[in-house]
Amino acid sequence: MQIERLLQQQGFGTRKECRALARQGRFAVGGDILDDPFQDLAPEGLVFRVDDRDWPYFAKAVILLHKPAGFECSRKPRHHPGIHTLLPPQFLRRGLQSIGRLDEETTGLLLLTDDGALIHALSSPRRKVKKRYRVTVRHPLDDVQLAALSSGVLLNDDPVPTLPAEVEWRDAHTLLLTLTEGRYHQVRRMLGAVGNRVEALCRMAVGGLTLPADLPEGQWRWLTPADLEQLWEHPA
Repeated sequence: MQIERLLQQQGFGTRKECRALARQGRFAVGGDILDDPFQDLAPEGLVFRVDDRDWPYFAKAVILLHKPAGFECSRKPRHHPGIHTLLPPQFLRRGLQSIGRLDEETTGLLLLTDDGALIHALSSPRRKVKKRYRVTVRHPLDDVQLAALSSGVLLNDDPVPTLPAEVEWRDAHTLLLTLTEGRYHQVRRMLGAVGNRVEALCRMAVGGLTLPADLPEGQWRWLTPADLEQLWEHPA
């Protein structure tokens, strides 16, 4: 693949901008500057450098973002900054979008990709991919609330009860809630339906993939093939 085309595919600008980037000596592989934008390279397994940063080549990119509060999962945010402001501009240019959404006040594991097939697979209700949340509530939890959450609750304006959820009590104000649905503001509405209120909400896992303990809020990392396999390790 020609260098200018490779750079364009990876989100570094238009074909003209990528051609100029190479000619300016800003593209390197293995410490060697390659300034001919028409030089062919084998992209698979390639790690290249632009300016002072290394980039692995991915035909389809998948990243994990530790989303902080105060950011919208939208390419056109309305009331808060968008999550793409936390990421290199290359990701917005190549069309990465979040797989599902977390509301602006929810934190935790958020996946973004330009792989349409993966978005569809993880978003499909038929797959019932588990999503685990750490929920902090205002009022002390009791057995009645926990039992209702486990068996499924009826949400306002929704004729169908939620599916049974996995509930793990942690302390009087904290629980882990695992869902296989993706209804609008589901966790907050479920806690409201049993007479409580969510004070803080963090998504801890999707499938068998957990939020890395060493990844600070606002930071991201690439997902490896092994990471992607973990997404399917714990089907419902």
